Amino acid sequence: MTSATTSSLPGATLADRLDAQAHALLARASGGLSPASALLAWQDWAVHLANSPGKQMALAQLAGTQAQALSQYMRARLQAAPDHEQVLVEPPAQDRRFVDPAWRKWPFCLWQQSFLLTEQWWDAATHGVSGVDRHHENMVSFWARQWLDMFSPGNRLATNPLALRRTVEELGANLVRGAQHLVEDLQQAVTGTGPETGFTVGRDVAVTPGQVVLRNRVMELIQYAPATGLVHAEPVLLIPAWIMKYYILDLSPHDSLVKYLVDQGHTVFCISWKNPGEAERDLGMDDYLRDGFHAALDAVNAIVPKRKVHATGYCLGGTLLAIAAAAMARDGDTRLASTSYFAAQTDFSEPGELGLFIDASQVSLLEAQMAKTGYLKASQMAGAFQMLRSYDLLWSRLVHDYLLGDRSGFNDLMAWNADTTRMPATMHSQYLRRLFLNDDLSEGRYPVDGRPVSLGSLTLPTFMVGTATDHVAPWRSVHKLHYLCPAEITFVLTSGGHNAGIVNPPVSTSKRQYQWLTREAGGTYLAPDEWLAAASTVRGSWWPAWQQWLAARSGAQVKPPRMGSSAYPATADAPGSYVLEK
Repeated sequence: MTSATTSSLPGATLADRLDAQAHALLARASGGLSPASALLAWQDWAVHLANSPGKQMALAQLAGTQAQALSQYMRARLQAAPDHEQVLVEPPAQDRRFVDPAWRKWPFCLWQQSFLLTEQWWDAATHGVSGVDRHHENMVSFWARQWLDMFSPGNRLATNPLALRRTVEELGANLVRGAQHLVEDLQQAVTGTGPETGFTVGRDVAVTPGQVVLRNRVMELIQYAPATGLVHAEPVLLIPAWIMKYYILDLSPHDSLVKYLVDQGHTVFCISWKNPGEAERDLGMDDYLRDGFHAALDAVNAIVPKRKVHATGYCLGGTLLAIAAAAMARDGDTRLASTSYFAAQTDFSEPGELGLFIDASQVSLLEAQMAKTGYLKASQMAGAFQMLRSYDLLWSRLVHDYLLGDRSGFNDLMAWNADTTRMPATMHSQYLRRLFLNDDLSEGRYPVDGRPVSLGSLTLPTFMVGTATDHVAPWRSVHKLHYLCPAEITFVLTSGGHNAGIVNPPVSTSKRQYQWLTREAGGTYLAPDEWLAAASTVRGSWWPAWQQWLAARSGAQVKPPRMGSSAYPATADAPGSYVLEK
């Protein structure tokens, strides 16, 4: 049992309660980040670097070479024509901070080049130090990048050519607007109110017609109304993550995966998770499995009898589906026709940069925080995600809003992202310890009904989607199911990130593309790089490919089932009430 629960139980010792209080105070003071984790990482790196004279010599030589090159570059630029745009080092391909040609003009080019060379030096300094633990090396490198990002010349008015040009053109009006934006944001931070997005759930998003056919303490199940005279015989059950609200799968009608499936003749059910509060503090993974997935599957079986179900899980919902499918295979339950996983991990040994914020010390602080409230607040998760994408979510916004004085409007995906949720203390603690820290699922130790399940028992046809720039579920980690189970797997790698890569409607103006390849049941394992070399590339959205994959496995066309059943009557219109809870 975790400290998040033991510290609040009547049998908890005085020592347990004191430790939990101390950890909660420390977490509050440190913004939920573990000082011990950071200190251990820096200490590991510094001690080993101090004992590596060869590495020190190499770094000193690199610094000297860079200083000499920068000096020569400065002299060459001073002697060159004003429109000369030669650079010493090009920014990384993924670095969008310096794409504007103004950064190649004097004197901005000097500041830009100096900054990029400093980044290169620190990258060399934080990698390749013999003896440093890999997790610590990644942490030191990450925090070094965060520290350097603060000093990027693009973040300051005096050294940002775009902000200076805007200020001259508008005679400083942009800075006045930026100050107003800053005041508005500070007021929202103090009052805890979110920005006005202009999107209302049930009016602008989550508008696909349907009915709530089941409500329990964990979720509501929505059955969507048919849009065609005939439908594919086998229904689709969507299992979103409870770290997010379900309607990322049912955004505006032109962005809605649910509507797309219904329009293609599929009978669709979707789980809408309850936004937990203190009363749900003791809900665990077993509750989400039993009262979430299995309760929904029972309802779908009753409403569409004698038909197998295509189960589809997104993010944490996909991990839950993998656990459920493995348990069903173990127990001889054959009610599923196929499984689909969108940006969902089943092996957590390489979780990507998100793993920087998940170790034993960090989890103990989170558990202490959750023990006080009974849940993890969205604000406690936001900081980590902002740092993982510090340029996209923090620095570029500061420049855009405060220096340039602009405000971007909200689209439906941004509005959904601002509609945050919470997570129960017990469930989140189990999720972090069993999956992230111990990797119990991929190693055959994860228990369901008191007995471990094995991903090696998964044999159903499987469709998987990884997204190329995913910071939450890196596609190489998602891909690992290939060597964990013998099932036929059609794997898609699509452009975009964890959310935008999944919201991928088939429109003619789309610049999206994806790669895909099917590994036959029992086929040879291809490592990620081998898979990349062998997979076909297709322009456009992956949605039609998945829909055709489903249709080929969904039987003949039949009349649509009725909405609900005697045991599962329709009680409310979609989107239901749980999605509206704040």
